[in-house]
Amino acid sequence: MAANHRLSVGDAAPPFTLPDAEGNSVSLSDFAGRKVIIYFYPAASTPGCTKQACDFRDNLGELTGEGIDVVGISPDKPAKLAKFVENEGLNFPLLSDPDKEVLTAWGAFGEKMMYGKTVTGVIRSTFLVDEQGVIKAAMYNVRATGHVAKLRRDLKI
Repeated sequence: MAANHRLSVGDAAPPFTLPDAEGNSVSLSDFAGRKVIIYFYPAASTPGCTKQACDFRDNLGELTGEGIDVVGISPDKPAKLAKFVENEGLNFPLLSDPDKEVLTAWGAFGEKMMYGKTVTGVIRSTFLVDEQGVIKAAMYNVRATGHVAKLRRDLKI
């Protein structure tokens, strides 16, 4: 299995500009001066991704109260993201990366094990980026269920 490029604590967060669910451009630089959780997920409206997104939605007040914004990124097109946002009442930006360039730059796309087979796809990953754009936490192959609670424990929020 080929090794995927992975980011580590202390690395500069790779810059990006991607369309959100409404087609507006959102850049990492828009969050300069604030902490931001960037999480990568395989597909909107699937069971695991819905649980994870709703978990972030339900905990957003506590996270923003600690000065932390949340952004989700997947290969889904903006129209699919808009439906996901509407259906689940999501209250943070979801960004579209259909070319998987940002997913790849962050180490969130590549070979992974799924049901005992090597496949290529989105690696469910979460990062905390500080006010200066430096990665303070890098987590790969995270679980969709219970992830936000673990994240809050690890970050002491």
